[in-house]
Amino acid sequence: MKFIFPQNYNFKNKFLGVVEYSTLLFNIIWDLFIFSFVNLLFQNATIKIFIFIIFCLPIFLFSIVGFNHENIIYIFIYLIKYLKSTKLYFYHKNPHLF
Repeated sequence: MKFIFPQNYNFKNKFLGVVEYSTLLFNIIWDLFIFSFVNLLFQNATIKIFIFIIFCLPIFLFSIVGFNHENIIYIFIYLIKYLKSTKLYFYHKNPHLF
């Protein structure tokens, strides 16, 4: 059986067909960072679990659901570029010209 893929089809390898490998690596690094940070600061296990879930679950959900199936790393790059160069122009209408 032969499958014909169009030339503009973007074939991406995904872990379990859901998450791209670069996003998975980003999630693992982020989770390890938060895990080590929480273990250094807090002693109570319930607080550790609560803080870990608050900081890791939203990023994990965004990486699965995504924004129009865009890679989460690209989204962070776009946000950083926007924050570096926010050029928002306000045009003031002069009310005395009427």
